Amino acid sequence: MLSIANPLLTWFYENRRSLPFREDPTPYHIWISEIMLQQTRMTAVLPYYDRFIRELPTVADLAACDTDRLHKLWEGLGYYSRADNLKRAAEVICETYGGELPADHGALLALPGIGPYTAGAIASISFGIPAPAVDGNVMRVFSRLYNDRADITLGVTKSRVTERVTEEMPQDKAGDFNQALMELGALICVPGEPKCESCPLADLCSAFGAGTAASLPAKSPKKPRRIQPVTALLVRSPKGWLLQKRPPSGLLKNMWQPWTVEEETDAEALLHKMLPDAAIERELQPAKHIFSHIEWHIRAYLVTCEQAPDFPGFVWADDMHAYAIPNAFKAYKDILNT
Repeated sequence: MLSIANPLLTWFYENRRSLPFREDPTPYHIWISEIMLQQTRMTAVLPYYDRFIRELPTVADLAACDTDRLHKLWEGLGYYSRADNLKRAAEVICETYGGELPADHGALLALPGIGPYTAGAIASISFGIPAPAVDGNVMRVFSRLYNDRADITLGVTKSRVTERVTEEMPQDKAGDFNQALMELGALICVPGEPKCESCPLADLCSAFGAGTAASLPAKSPKKPRRIQPVTALLVRSPKGWLLQKRPPSGLLKNMWQPWTVEEETDAEALLHKMLPDAAIERELQPAKHIFSHIEWHIRAYLVTCEQAPDFPGFVWADDMHAYAIPNAFKAYKDILNT
């Protein structure tokens, strides 16, 4: 053991950021914040968090929320499956636990969308349960503390770090300890060049002593993303914009989007089949959007038509503020909102 708890907690109490969910760490608040913070920066999350809690202040409100409204509240954060899992978990919490998150690490871990990190964060911060919360920040901190060059993408490496975090954790300050590790990784032990001169653990850090901190943690290279050509038709009629609902499973499930075909295709021929009176006004600026494993290359067209027939899986939207459009189409949102 390195005995990092005392210097780490002293630093944390003196330097911790004032965050809304930290000032009012109810289980619901910690849960929502931690899910939002997955793969999203703190500065981007804060306004979303404030609005979300204002609109859906309780688990019961979240469970009862219409999916389209939930997606609208989430619009811009991306990874909409996080929001879908929040609603699913809220329904379970209402049905099984009376609308309150359970004060049990194993029960939290069994809820939809809650993995070991989120369960540990809720359990320790809100309930004082001594459970580790190991995310990318914590993996980076411990890789450097131990000058450990093991690949952090491997399960065995995460298990080893989790054991070390558990050994170092003070049983009576588990929540503060977990938050302190997260804060250290976010503010000091950052990716690339860490701020070792400001680190309260520098004297205990093997990588700092060896001069290897900037080269850690070690990761195996990611597989190249698949390039996917996409054709998007922004069709406007007197009844509004034509929106298409995506399938209930897979990428961007149940989201609304402009009429989209996930291939490079002849836009005029496609229009002729479905909307014979439609006309392409102009081709729009091409766009790219990166998912975890796919990169969309979007070719888009602005289209007008006088007729507005109904089609299964499509709507004519006269109020675009009621629909959440995925960030994949961010380049065209200004047009869709006119």
